[in-house]
Amino acid sequence: MSEAHPLQSLWGQIEDDLGFNDHNMRRDRPYTGQPHTCTGERGATEITGITFRDLRDAFIRAAFLSAFDQAPAQYDEANKGPAAVLCENDLFALDLDKLDPMAWCQNLSCEIERLMGIFPNVSPLICQSDPEPTP
Repeated sequence: MSEAHPLQSLWGQIEDDLGFNDHNMRRDRPYTGQPHTCTGERGATEITGITFRDLRDAFIRAAFLSAFDQAPAQYDEANKGPAAVLCENDLFALDLDKLDPMAWCQNLSCEIERLMGIFPNVSPLICQSDPEPTP
């Protein structure tokens, strides 16, 4: 049996540290991920003011926002948010094997945040090389 390449071992450790391999889906688990992710502070935000139909529509838009290479016209349409002209049958034109499921998940989260009026739901980023803000 051959040993793993050092970079492969390092990446495996990174995945473990980031929680990519954490099989825990208990609702009471802590939000210990990076603040801007669904496993961090951003993920602790409760969804409010969204109907199941809103969720369905956001799911459809998120799929097309993850499929620019496959469906550029629908991607542009999905960027219109709730004004988009898309339907569930449009999804069947996509090759789901070519979609990144985590990109779809992240796009869904952003679509929900937009519907809630809180996008982007992250603290402002501050570049360390930026000069001090002036009062």
